[in-house]
Amino acid sequence: MMSLLISFGVTAFIIAFFATVFVRFVATKWHIVDHPHHPKNVHTHPIPRLGGIGIYLAVAVAVIGSLLSSKWLISGEIQYLQYIGFLLGGLILMIGGYIDDRFDLPPQFAIIAPLLASATVILCGVNIEKLTNPFGGVVYLHIWQSNIIVFLWLMVVMYTTKFLDGLDGLATSVTSIGSLMVLLLALTVAYFQPDVALLAAIVLGAQLGFLFWNFHPASIFLGEGGSTLVGYLVGMLAVISGGKLATALLVLGVPLLDVLWIMLRRFRTGGLKQIFVGDRKHLHHRLFDRGWSQTQIVLFYVFIAGLFGVSTLFFQSKEKAIILMLLAGLMFVAAAFFVKKEKRTVSR
Repeated sequence: MMSLLISFGVTAFIIAFFATVFVRFVATKWHIVDHPHHPKNVHTHPIPRLGGIGIYLAVAVAVIGSLLSSKWLISGEIQYLQYIGFLLGGLILMIGGYIDDRFDLPPQFAIIAPLLASATVILCGVNIEKLTNPFGGVVYLHIWQSNIIVFLWLMVVMYTTKFLDGLDGLATSVTSIGSLMVLLLALTVAYFQPDVALLAAIVLGAQLGFLFWNFHPASIFLGEGGSTLVGYLVGMLAVISGGKLATALLVLGVPLLDVLWIMLRRFRTGGLKQIFVGDRKHLHHRLFDRGWSQTQIVLFYVFIAGLFGVSTLFFQSKEKAIILMLLAGLMFVAAAFFVKKEKRTVSR
């Protein structure tokens, strides 16, 4: 089993590594680049976009290759139709992302691709049969309840990573930790899921292959499609592994709570239209403005994601809920600290 995971993970890494080089060349030639003109940007020169295509190509080729050459990916509860939905959803994000990167779509149009991707996987049978109750027992879901949860879950994680993608390698690094945690959880005796483990290994390999070029100083960015794709991949892994949403929640806890805080603040200051307007109020931007380097911030996020992610391997649902509440409390304290600092600066 381990040799299979390593071989397909390495294959995905190699494909993503070289596909990203090609995508970078094409994006540069077609002038699909991110110019440093927006206040939220921290780079100082144009950087090619469309990097998510390299990740998607690696995942798609490795998944299709595995399905054609072995039965491992369908050895559990995940069936062909669900893999089709998984790949189609990612393709929709890539098409929408390409259009967005090329024409800088307004938020009301940019959201169409994530909406269609989420609906596609549901139509292809991706669902959650049950959720573990943190206070004991299991909650079984009707199909309509599952559809709502899966749809909202994917939209939340996609926009979490979309907003997180503000520094070199940040979104890809954090979601790589998420993929790794799902992989490790799927290999435990309690959950042993070889199909999920193989898919997670493929996703992780593809993310790391791209991250080689995306880590600071980045020579290519995820782009709009890629920033939602990395969230989509982790979100899908959490769903098809049997509703292990707590694992992804703990890994993405800091950026998710940061996004919720930012959206609430934006709504209070400018209403719905202001929610999707980018600024430099995210935690990673605040740390950068306080003198942290991009590498330091990314490693800090990776450490926190890894620390809370590892807890999912050892703790039960009740303990995970407590840890998540603890994380929320820490984020509240951090938010209050930065707001207080900001007010002091303004008053001076």
